[in-house]
Amino acid sequence: MSLSKSLFLLLLLTLPLLGRGQTRPAAKPGSGQPIELLTANSLEGGTFNGVEIRKLLGNVSLRQGTTLLYADSMYQYLERNAIEAFSNVRIIQNDTITITGNRGTYDGDTRKARMTGNVMLRDPRMTLTTQLLDYDLANNLAYYSTGGHLQDPKNTLDSQFGYYNTVSKVFSFKRNVKLVTPENVITTDTLQYNTVSKVAYFFGPTRITGKDKNLYAENGTYNTITKEANFGRNAKIETPEYLLGGDKLFYNELTAYGVATGRVSMISKKDNLEIRGDVGRYWRAQGRAKVYGSRPVMRNISGKDTLYLTADTLVSIEGKPPLNKGAVIYAYKKARIFRADLQGRADSLTYDRQDSVIYLSRDPVLWTKKNQLMADSMEIRQRRGKIDQMRLYGHAFSIGLDTIGNYNQVKGRTMVAYFGEKAIKKIDVVGNAESLYYALEGDTAVSGVNKSLSATMALRFADDELQTISFITNPEAKFIPPNELKPEEAKLKDFRWRPEDRPTRRQTLGKHFAAAPVKAKKKAAPARKKPLPKARKKAPVKK
Repeated sequence: MSLSKSLFLLLLLTLPLLGRGQTRPAAKPGSGQPIELLTANSLEGGTFNGVEIRKLLGNVSLRQGTTLLYADSMYQYLERNAIEAFSNVRIIQNDTITITGNRGTYDGDTRKARMTGNVMLRDPRMTLTTQLLDYDLANNLAYYSTGGHLQDPKNTLDSQFGYYNTVSKVFSFKRNVKLVTPENVITTDTLQYNTVSKVAYFFGPTRITGKDKNLYAENGTYNTITKEANFGRNAKIETPEYLLGGDKLFYNELTAYGVATGRVSMISKKDNLEIRGDVGRYWRAQGRAKVYGSRPVMRNISGKDTLYLTADTLVSIEGKPPLNKGAVIYAYKKARIFRADLQGRADSLTYDRQDSVIYLSRDPVLWTKKNQLMADSMEIRQRRGKIDQMRLYGHAFSIGLDTIGNYNQVKGRTMVAYFGEKAIKKIDVVGNAESLYYALEGDTAVSGVNKSLSATMALRFADDELQTISFITNPEAKFIPPNELKPEEAKLKDFRWRPEDRPTRRQTLGKHFAAAPVKAKKKAAPARKKPLPKARKKAPVKK
């Protein structure tokens, strides 16, 4: 046989092989490595609907790199490097991530898997269960959209949508998110959870509900191990005693300590009391709260009257029976108080909320209507939200302005002023009592000055005007006509009239309790012009 005939026969023999080789497309650039068959009890090959398939039956296992696939049976699509698995499906990646389900598909080129039916994803730190799970092995990302349940050794989490990065170990959850820890239940709409650090990150309205506290914020973090919450945007913490809020809030559950900053508001539920400031600190175990920054203000509403109190620092302490049944507010320095019927100032102030008593010390001054009271220290006693008594201790001095601008004065070592429904009704002075009162004729002219001195005296008033003075011990009194009154006799020793120091509403409230905006009055509709009456003809006048 010649050489040319031999080459021709060889070409004929190889043509079927070349044709068979052309039925499988060439590998695409970037395609994954082929899926390798490891075990199967039986194998059936063939072409179904134009697609080349291998049916793998019984204890099937395949491998692609570090990824292992198991199932009771599988379809292996040779042309597109993919499989479809049935019953007891299992995917293991890098010996750390295991996914199980009733049915699954896997594309070896894109390295994407989908598992359906009783799906469970496990890694050493947690277990995720859902009904449908997509897993991108190339990007280490698992996600579900039909609702999922996450379980770690201490916490559980449920949501409608979820994404899990198997490298960073961070979960992202959306829609109806609920995280349950041994101490709290956390509900939100968007949350990230690090399964390594056990820190939860919030990106929407979030509530943390505990046994004896509730927290709310619109973003922030919560560490489920250290029990520390860092909240921002409209943050609040609520306990049985207080509601503490601010732009930002930090709270440690283990130490029961919280800090709020920026537009801080602290509300005491027991007595309708609110404190606002820039910074608020709360020690729950001690029942102690401290607010400072930009002159914090306390507001206490009692019936129709509202008491405002401000200072550089306000401290609230809850009472602990049986030693102290009531709560106390401490205000320092430069304390100021304002109410419609009472204004005052002192360097420091104590407000006993149980007994409704206000103690003022270090140069205190009080004003009520046209009266000014001063002493070394003072007490304001209230009853049913109204002033009942004012007690002045040490260098007590009372000044009242009469209808034509004269200064009526009383001074002594100790003074007690008793109040009626609307004004002072009685003043008792004990120790070195002195008084100077102007006698008026018809509230328009001075007829003289009553000046008296006694160890003790009692002054009685009606309609805010002096009616009688009673001298108890060693009285000395004289009446001075107007033309005989010397300038130095018109004022008792240590007289100081201080209207410029009287706190105003605006000064006391500052920026924290801004006055309500005045509503613009609606313009009255222009009155309709009535048509002029028709002129009537005058009847002729009879002569």
